[in-house]
Amino acid sequence: MISRNVTLQNNVGLHARPATFFIQKANSYKSSIWVEKEDRRVNAKSLLGVLSLGIVKGMTITLIADGNDETEAIDGLTELINSGFSE
Repeated sequence: MISRNVTLQNNVGLHARPATFFIQKANSYKSSIWVEKEDRRVNAKSLLGVLSLGIVKGMTITLIADGNDETEAIDGLTELINSGFSE
């Protein structure tokens, strides 16, 4: 199991369109992946779960992955977040 803290810099955080891209990317990995904000942890492959965290610009979240491709999953999701979701 590995984890990494990432700060969102895109304008709207993880809402609607960016959250959809995030979920699609998370679902491309076999590992179990979670997003943690403060004391809440949700399945990164669940749109409703991710949206329920209310993640906005400037917030730091923790990505957690456990499985055969955990490193690739964390690297890929971090890269997507750092790209600003092409906004």
